[in-house]
Amino acid sequence: MTATPRPEIRDTIGAVLGRTPSGLFILTARASDGRETGLLASWVQQASFDPPMVTVAVNRKRFLHDWLGDAPQMALNLVGEGQKQFLKHFGAGFEPGTPAFDGLPLRRGETGVPLLAEALGYLEGHVRGRLETGDHMVYAVEIVAAGEGPGFSAAQPWVHVRKNGFNY
Repeated sequence: MTATPRPEIRDTIGAVLGRTPSGLFILTARASDGRETGLLASWVQQASFDPPMVTVAVNRKRFLHDWLGDAPQMALNLVGEGQKQFLKHFGAGFEPGTPAFDGLPLRRGETGVPLLAEALGYLEGHVRGRLETGDHMVYAVEIVAAGEGPGFSAAQPWVHVRKNGFNY
């Protein structure tokens, strides 16, 4: 890992990183033993046209890393503007044994991972690689299925910026 930024430019780096926009997603996954979880993810970016792929960064402290090693499939559920219920529900995260989807309508996708029925849309795929990047792991995910949720044509995705690029 490299050294922290020079103190005289740290504030500027934090301000510009924080203002770099990203979407809001709920990443959903299932462990090989059938347990399921979801977490708020905002560092998602398209990475390839052919095959269609995205990258997603996940904090290395999350237990999800073990799951993705054994059962490497996930879905990214696109959060629409105003869908605060998803941020409230998934914002704090869940422990490995805690039910993550209580009270939320679900459906199943091609890989069997849970999909949020009320999300703006979803991208479902298989992890094809990963890269250690400091305190996060970046996963390369090949998209194998996608779908539109209610209001997809009329609603806008939730675009997110932060006050500081050194924390959530």
